[in-house]
Amino acid sequence: MTVHFIGAGPGSADLLTLRGRDLIAASRVCLYAGSLVPEAVLGHCPQGARIVNTAPMDLDGIMDEIRTAHDAGHDVARLHSGDLSVWSAMGEQIRRLENLGIPYSVTPGVPSFAAAAAALGAELTLPGIAQSVVLTRTPGRASSMPERESLAAFGATGATLAIHLSIQNLSRVVEDLVPHYGADCPVAIVWRASWPDQRIVRARLETIEAEIGQGIERTALIFVGRALGASDFSESRLYAADYDRRYRPQSSESRWANWTAGDD
Repeated sequence: MTVHFIGAGPGSADLLTLRGRDLIAASRVCLYAGSLVPEAVLGHCPQGARIVNTAPMDLDGIMDEIRTAHDAGHDVARLHSGDLSVWSAMGEQIRRLENLGIPYSVTPGVPSFAAAAAALGAELTLPGIAQSVVLTRTPGRASSMPERESLAAFGATGATLAIHLSIQNLSRVVEDLVPHYGADCPVAIVWRASWPDQRIVRARLETIEAEIGQGIERTALIFVGRALGASDFSESRLYAADYDRRYRPQSSESRWANWTAGDD
C-alpha cells in the first residue's frame, strides 16, 4: 500500500501528467481537495473507488482515511491542485506518514504560475531584463511570512515576481513594490488560470487597483516585473549563428568538433 501524492494541475482537467492519471486509475481510494481540483480528474478513478472530498476535513480526519486505507491494503491517490512543491500542505502529511511507517510517492503537477504564464503567452525570464522568477506570497491567516521574505526584499532584486494567495492584499503589494519597480511597471493578474472562466487583467502598478474590477478573488496570481510584455530585450546567445555549442560546432577547432550524442 502506498499513498501517492499527485499534483492535479492548475484547473484544466487535461493538464495532468500521464503518471498521475495512471496512479489515480490504479488506486482504490482517492482523497482530493474539492475546492480546487476539478471533478473531471476524478473520472480516472477506478469503478467502485472510495472518493473523498477533503475540503471540509482537518488533518486528523485526512490521516484517519489514510490509516483505514492502509489497514485494508488499498493504495491512495492524494490529489492537490497545481504542483506539490509549494503551498500544498503536503509536508505535514508526509511527516505523519513517516511517523506511521506508511510509504508514499510524489508525482509533480503543472504549477499555477506556469499555467498563468502560458495564458499570458509570456516568458518570465528575458535576456537583459530578468533571469529569475520569485514564487512568493503575502502573509495570510493560514501561514505567516518570515521577516526576511518580504516583498520589498524580493522587489529589490528586480526579478519577475509571481505572487500567490495575495489578491486580497493587492494594495499592500502595490505599496511595497512601487519603490523598487516604478509606478509604470507592468502587472498581470490571472484569475483561475486554465479554468473555463479564466480572466486576465493587464495594467501597471499605479493602475492595477482601479482596473481589476469585481469578482477576482482567491485563486488569482499576480505577476509583477519588467519582463511582462517587454519587446526591447536582447536575443539569447543560444540560437545565435556564431554560438559554439555541442550540437552546432563552429569550427574544426571547437571543443565540440568531435563530440557525438551520448558522449560525456
